[in-house]
Amino acid sequence: MRTEEMIEKMTSKMAIELEDQYGAHNYHPLPVVLSRGEGVHVWDVEGKKYFDFLSAYSAINQGHCHPRIIDTMVRQAKTLTLTSRAFHSDALGVYEKFVTEYFGYDKVLPMNTGAEAVETAMKLARRWGYDKKGIPADKAKIIVCESNFHGRTITIISMSTDPDAKGGFGPYTPGFITIPYNDLDALEKALNEPDVAGFMVEPIQGEAGVFVPDDGYVARAYEMCKSKDILFIADEVQTGIARTGKLLACDHENVHPDVLILGKALSGGVYPVSAVLADDDIMLTIKPGQHGSTFGGNPIAARVAITALEVIKDENLAENAMKLGEIFRKELEAIKSDRIELVRGKGLLNAIVIKPREGKTAWDVCVTMKDNGLLAKPTHDHIIRLAPPLVINREQIMEAMEIIRKSVLSFE
Repeated sequence: MRTEEMIEKMTSKMAIELEDQYGAHNYHPLPVVLSRGEGVHVWDVEGKKYFDFLSAYSAINQGHCHPRIIDTMVRQAKTLTLTSRAFHSDALGVYEKFVTEYFGYDKVLPMNTGAEAVETAMKLARRWGYDKKGIPADKAKIIVCESNFHGRTITIISMSTDPDAKGGFGPYTPGFITIPYNDLDALEKALNEPDVAGFMVEPIQGEAGVFVPDDGYVARAYEMCKSKDILFIADEVQTGIARTGKLLACDHENVHPDVLILGKALSGGVYPVSAVLADDDIMLTIKPGQHGSTFGGNPIAARVAITALEVIKDENLAENAMKLGEIFRKELEAIKSDRIELVRGKGLLNAIVIKPREGKTAWDVCVTMKDNGLLAKPTHDHIIRLAPPLVINREQIMEAMEIIRKSVLSFE
């Protein structure tokens, strides 16, 4: 069958079988095959409509196929797509000025994916530690937290405590101190170790199950780092760009990280765009030839990111996330089911902790929600993350809640 004919005749069963036969088996998706998206909704190849309550792990905060973002991408794609960083472009400097002023930093280093941005931040921290702090060569350490999720490169999994991500991929990169999350005493002890360059942390641990730390944890951790001349590095790839009800999750505690890592919704989910932001004292320790990316800061990415960030402010999406998040959590807490052990979250990054029972886990609840018209994905066996696009309105939240309630109660 020719490719064009295959596309025309595609069914969910065919698509899943093709992926299984020809693709690596490094994901375990829900059995749904999507072909179209608009706003808070997606449709499968058979035409069934769903609420999207994953938002591509918070990459689609601005909603599927936001017309302003798509128009920007199409216009630029017809003009100039890629120059590499061997040459200047008329888009990059404009973007760099915009994004640094938007978040309040001197400089930005543009990359493509979240994992690349995390790697960039680690290189920055180490280089700053050697050049500015005077750490002996090859001795720099970075403090990280248990249950972190910063990506899946060899170096990033070296600081992971997830056996699925880490097991069987050694030897691992040295240079990390791992401490419990949300534990300031453990952080204080680690900060007193020699040769520490930075503390890298997610303000809310998303992949761990939307683990929200105690109030004041982020602010106190930042102050402790400052007192020891150690960089506070915030991984806001998932929590940033209005997801938690503020532009950044760190904004809830008025913390301005030394190094800020962004990705996902930086493009509204239409293109791989990530960024690392820092002031000159940190960023300018990396010199020409010491770091880069062929696609990082390309013209499409630059134009798209500007529009994506404009949409966040113009449509008041952080405020919407804050307001509707409070309503959503109250509705989740009101579900009368002993299968729900806990509801937690901030803004529109939320999770329900499910009690596995009679062989049924969070996966089974997600499959039932899919059948009822809402898509979410479990993390671990007992947690369901619920993160709709931030363009959702109250009426849609309430409609989605009925699906969630009906699905959970079906297991009683």
